[in-house]
Amino acid sequence: MMGLGILSAFALYLVISILVVRIAARAAKKRGRSPLRWGAAAALVMYLLVFWDHVPTLLVHWYYCKEEAGIWVYKTPDQWKKNNPGVIENLPMPGPSGSRSKWEEFDGGSGIANTYSLNERFNWIVKKQDISNLLPIIRKEQLVNDVTRNETLARYVDFSTGNSVKNTKSCLYFFFTAAQAVALALASSPLY
Repeated sequence: MMGLGILSAFALYLVISILVVRIAARAAKKRGRSPLRWGAAAALVMYLLVFWDHVPTLLVHWYYCKEEAGIWVYKTPDQWKKNNPGVIENLPMPGPSGSRSKWEEFDGGSGIANTYSLNERFNWIVKKQDISNLLPIIRKEQLVNDVTRNETLARYVDFSTGNSVKNTKSCLYFFFTAAQAVALALASSPLY
């Protein structure tokens, strides 16, 4: 049912956009201007009303993936075994995802860090952080640390787009809350 409502809203917006483009083209024709240019400008304005952040998000995401994303192995398992003889044989096997031992916010709440204890020697830290308050780009960093020596063995950095880490409610939440408030107001007021 919710999907039908969203599709209906998009269809209505498309119809309104087509009408605005036609009106702009007719107005241009009456004034002796280029209907193609005015129609294209109206179409661009209607597009940017909803998707103003789409192109900047794609460009910034591409930039961060190109410049900062990657995987770094600071110490291979063989190197670690060589530096810590006999230790690996006595460590229990970690579970599929470990057990979360610590959760914390950082950078004023725009970032979260989950620390998973794989065993008494290794931790897996997963950090998610908003890159910008304006664009929905999230930086995700994963670290494997040797707890005893306090050293990072491997690091993985990736970027994604979507809902903010700090503001987990999507923009649709506002519209659904507003629609619910209007529906409640109409239901509670007598219709004369």
